Amino acid sequence: MVFDSAHLDLQPYAGFDMDSYVRRTYCSFEDAAWQSLLVQRFHHVPAVENMELPAAADLHLVLPVGGRAVMETRTGGRWHRHTWTPGRLELAVPDRPVLRRYRGDGPLRSVQVHIPRSTVERTTVRLGGRAVDYEGMAASVAAGDPLLVEAVRAVGSVEETGDLYAESAAAFLAVHLLTRHSRAPGRPALTREDARVRAAIALMRERLAEPLTLADIADEVHLSVFHLVRVFRRATGETPHRYLIHLRIEEAKRLLRDTGLTLAQIAPLCGFADPSALSTAFLRHTGARPSAYRNS
Repeated sequence: MVFDSAHLDLQPYAGFDMDSYVRRTYCSFEDAAWQSLLVQRFHHVPAVENMELPAAADLHLVLPVGGRAVMETRTGGRWHRHTWTPGRLELAVPDRPVLRRYRGDGPLRSVQVHIPRSTVERTTVRLGGRAVDYEGMAASVAAGDPLLVEAVRAVGSVEETGDLYAESAAAFLAVHLLTRHSRAPGRPALTREDARVRAAIALMRERLAEPLTLADIADEVHLSVFHLVRVFRRATGETPHRYLIHLRIEEAKRLLRDTGLTLAQIAPLCGFADPSALSTAFLRHTGARPSAYRNS
């Protein structure tokens, strides 16, 4: 679906039985009289067996803000697993229907932003008119972008009425996605190995809490373990194992800084067997114990 100020549809997924899966608590079209950006807040049911999401043309950003779950998504081939955890942003690839199932630890909450395809296309023209690799963009967003996370969080909490704010926010989000997460005009194309390294990093972020092995990562990106280690080290300067530990420590730092969770609660969320293993790795990589980091 393409929507703009001339034609607004409050249901981005035509024919989707939204009420069976979510309860909407906020809609920018209805609650703030916005016309240029659709922002919604949802409470999700804690478990779903098979949820068919029809294709949508707009750019759809989903930011979990409450609850945790293991999500499995299929887009025509095999199932892909990732974790739903607060702060982990995802971008749905436009024009692609998906089948999803999940089981959470309780009710889930999210902020979801739909950027009109018309806005994206106008911005693309102004940036040079190159074709957009939406699949690559989704993988890049999954690899992490703190600024984008905070921008989505901000538009999801603002109560500003009128469309000027919405129009400005939609323009910023479109420009940021197209310049930060899509190949800019004149920039050399990614090699196939670069794309697979990026996919490997996205997989690490999505399955941070799981006992992920080198073989798991290599299989997901269709490389041998030997080839994965070689191209990954060439692209990042680190082995996949060391990079994964780094991501886990960064997530532990975020949870120590932004939540009141105990070390025993944080450890399994970051892929550590117990608090002792987390504390040892944290000290080795940061030079401080988790308690000292939190107090600082």
